[in-house]
Amino acid sequence: MTPDSRDNPSTRWPSRPQGAGLSHTGHVRTNNEDAILIDPSGALWAVTDGMGGYGHGDVAADLVVEQLALLPHAPISGAHLVAALQSANAAIRRWAASANVAQMGATVVVALIDGGTATIAWVGDSRAYRLRAGDLLQLTRDHSVVQELVDDGRLTPDAVWQHPQAHVVTRAIGAAERLDVDSVEVPLKPGDYLLLCSDGLTDCVTEPEIIAQLSAPNPDVACQRLIAAALHNGAPDNVSVVVVRIDGAAAP
Repeated sequence: MTPDSRDNPSTRWPSRPQGAGLSHTGHVRTNNEDAILIDPSGALWAVTDGMGGYGHGDVAADLVVEQLALLPHAPISGAHLVAALQSANAAIRRWAASANVAQMGATVVVALIDGGTATIAWVGDSRAYRLRAGDLLQLTRDHSVVQELVDDGRLTPDAVWQHPQAHVVTRAIGAAERLDVDSVEVPLKPGDYLLLCSDGLTDCVTEPEIIAQLSAPNPDVACQRLIAAALHNGAPDNVSVVVVRIDGAAAP
């Protein structure tokens, strides 16, 4: 699904977004190879999932967050996000070469919030959602083998998690010299919630459960409830969430 481009709220807002993030190792993994970025200014948020199958996933995730954190405090754009992710791609490949690691990588989803618009950029199967008035909208499309099979009509969405390549991504930061980043601009309204998450959440928490847990008094509680839901459902992977609430009323 794609955001409703007909929505056009004001870009002047009297209060900054409020957000929180949590990351958990889960019940099966011994190391947490996810990383999150939370921004006290309310502008920049991210979740990145290091790919353990490639080795040194925790390092890859940290390098992605490090490059995003280097973005200037001055107004930034979607082009700046893409440039930061390209820099992260190069940094991961340099680190892998210096450590004699055959391959390492990470998926990522980033949100840049500017007034009444969020720019979402992503690589891999980490996802972004918007919750508005009880309606959950997926803002990203997975870069994965099973998503391509679904798009081609060769696999039904209900059969995705039984497929032997359910966790094989087709894009990752650090996996290749060239990196393709997808992005989308999303209209926001006061009262909206944005959720960024690794696949550790979406693999074991259904969309109705996500809606229920996001409908919390504040982002901190929402994050706690989402992680608790993943743990309750087994949490076979690391699970990370960032929740941002859009506060205030749009200025005329």
